[in-house]
Amino acid sequence: MIRGIRGAITVEQNEANEIVTATETLLREMIRANDVAADHVSFVLISVTDDIDAAFPAQALRRIDGWTYVPVMCTREIPVPGSLPRCIRVMMTVATEKRQHEIHHVYLGEAVGLRPDLSDRESRFGECQR
Repeated sequence: MIRGIRGAITVEQNEANEIVTATETLLREMIRANDVAADHVSFVLISVTDDIDAAFPAQALRRIDGWTYVPVMCTREIPVPGSLPRCIRVMMTVATEKRQHEIHHVYLGEAVGLRPDLSDRESRFGECQR
């Protein structure tokens, strides 16, 4: 079955190193929380809010051993008024035997507020506080 794993993180500043480092942190946690192998990933889509343009966050995936050939693309989020600023979102599509409710979506930093229902659920199941 192909499943989507969602994640999001925020950065304090539109600075290249912070963008790539934060994205790497998010990706590594998504991989860890869901026991994902690169060979099981169809593609990774990364979106950013309009206030992030100092770097391509996709560079972070290339810092992770074994992920060289995973297709990745960056795009912009819809600029909805009042939406969370300086936010990086990830959608990872993976082949897995896990059921939908077994997928651990990861929200870090201020992005926890995007889906507190999922963050609360994961902390109840013993995952690290997001």
